[in-house]
Amino acid sequence: MMRPLVMDFSNDTKAVSQEYEYMFGKAMLVAPVTAPATTWAVYLPKSAGWYDFWTGKKYKGGQTITTDAPQDKIPVFVKSGSIIPIGKLMQYTSEKTNDSLEIRIYKGADATFTLYEDEGDNYNYEKGKYTLIPFVWDEKTQKLTIGKLQGSYPNYLGKRIFNIVFVNDGNAGGIEGAAIRKQVIYHGNRIIINERKK
Repeated sequence: MMRPLVMDFSNDTKAVSQEYEYMFGKAMLVAPVTAPATTWAVYLPKSAGWYDFWTGKKYKGGQTITTDAPQDKIPVFVKSGSIIPIGKLMQYTSEKTNDSLEIRIYKGADATFTLYEDEGDNYNYEKGKYTLIPFVWDEKTQKLTIGKLQGSYPNYLGKRIFNIVFVNDGNAGGIEGAAIRKQVIYHGNRIIINERKK
């Protein structure tokens, strides 16, 4: 999951020279604060853009910015063209059902994401007992497609609530639920959401 910047930005010499920044997966840039500070300089690699995870504010790639660095928040930025699910806070996988998820769309480029789920307490996934739900964001048409459910496992969720959030400055900041969203009920069939329609 932790990836050095050279894996994604090998053509960006300034990104490669960052000593502490790293990618968490392919979507999130993490900038550890390594000294006492209330603000921190973060280099955002060249790309379509970056969103501050905590505020939703968008920045151009290829620049160094100064961001807030309070003791309880590490600087995290999400690359444009990312889809990130936000679930309920849980201590273990079966504590609560994940029947409701917030799906955050970080616009600025095409994006794909596949939601994988299994029973969470055994090895039946090795026997093909799991589900996949594909999500595709088309930047040109400004449409999100939630694809048909693939696979199954005992007692999988046949009905889901997806709260679709198109991230912007002041909306969908941090781990709290977003104020502005589109709610869709998903029964396993393909759904298309047009961001331009309110």
